[in-house]
Amino acid sequence: MRTIAVVGTGYVGLVTGTCFADLGNRAVCIDTDPERVAKLREGILPFYEPGLEELVHRNVRAGRLSFTSDCREGVPGAGFAVIAVGTPSGQEGEADLSYVRAAAEAIAESMTGPLVVVNKSTMPIGTGDWVASIIERKRQVPDAFAVVSNPEFMREGSAVHDFMSPDRVVLGSDDHAAAETVAELYRPLGASILITDLRTAEMIKYASNAFLATKVSFINEIAAICEQLGADVKEVARGMGMDRRIGAAFLEAGIGWGGSCFPKDVKALEHMASVHGCHPQLLRAVMDINRDQRRLIVQKLRQALGGLEDTLVGVLGLSFKPNTDDLRESPALEIIHLLQHERARVQAYDPVAMPGAAKVLRGVTLCEDPYLVAQGADALIVTTEWNEFKQLDMRRIRELVRRPVLLDGRNIYDPAAMRALDFVYIGVGRAAGNSSRSLISA
Repeated sequence: MRTIAVVGTGYVGLVTGTCFADLGNRAVCIDTDPERVAKLREGILPFYEPGLEELVHRNVRAGRLSFTSDCREGVPGAGFAVIAVGTPSGQEGEADLSYVRAAAEAIAESMTGPLVVVNKSTMPIGTGDWVASIIERKRQVPDAFAVVSNPEFMREGSAVHDFMSPDRVVLGSDDHAAAETVAELYRPLGASILITDLRTAEMIKYASNAFLATKVSFINEIAAICEQLGADVKEVARGMGMDRRIGAAFLEAGIGWGGSCFPKDVKALEHMASVHGCHPQLLRAVMDINRDQRRLIVQKLRQALGGLEDTLVGVLGLSFKPNTDDLRESPALEIIHLLQHERARVQAYDPVAMPGAAKVLRGVTLCEDPYLVAQGADALIVTTEWNEFKQLDMRRIRELVRRPVLLDGRNIYDPAAMRALDFVYIGVGRAAGNSSRSLISA
């Protein structure tokens, strides 16, 4: 049984530690927040992730998974120390590495023998060398250590599945033997393992996220063209996705991308490119299109209602995507802010993100179910494609709203079916919904 210390209990750290424990290792998850650690010991998770809670409970009971707030308890005796702390965006879009520095210093001061340090957090290119220099300066023992970059590719909402069934495992190090020892941790998964140098592994993560964000922004730009030329972006995306060179994933037109990864990673890559003399115009366009998509949604609603002041808008969905309670960079929150700026009143519902939303939203009525959101609304906006919303009784919804304006920001409904129920249906890139251009009177 190998012992793995994981510094950080956010999405990446907790999923990584728990899954490694489920593979038969001993995993110690470390967090500087004593309150979070205390709750984890009680089996209370800090976020919603399908399947994770059961996995945590099972491995704690088996004695393979434990939690501590002190690196001096978790790192000694471990063969691997995984850095899985946050790298939020700084003022200029650069990655803030203060948590990484603190983690590296704590690991260095706590190690008692040979150690492989695994950078799991998304870190700028060159951070692996920087982490190695910190550990070299701060370590208290002469034993050998190595740094391996192991970028994560887990999606919130399916993180456990993505860890256990990865498309690939990427490892980067200037110490090939160290990379091979980390590869052994992943062998039971039967996944393809790519071993590169440190900087290439770090770049693979940024390039992958930037490309996926580009696909989303691309199809949203195509959606805008479809609306003007009378095409349906759903069918366009379907036809494109049948081409194996393109693929169907991330070709869903809507209100754009958000979350903890795409926004900060695209910004960070653009910043790195800029300060090193490149001209990342494509990355800038990707971000611009994504930002404008939220404004376009509000513009469509303003046009349909003849103005937003004193209207009541119902918002279905608050998390940035389904199957998570994560509100970071959520398109829904930005749309709500824009609506409130135009003096619209907002009521909203989300299946799991309501507790978090209550802490950050001001002046928004949070409802217990989607039907209360529809009650008396001048318009409804679908901002998160939860399965629950796909199965709503739309005939009942039609009876509850004050005005029948349905802005489907995720294209989850059939336009013809909604028009048959007397909704004014407004999709994204769906020319059949162009009847929204006529104003709806009260």
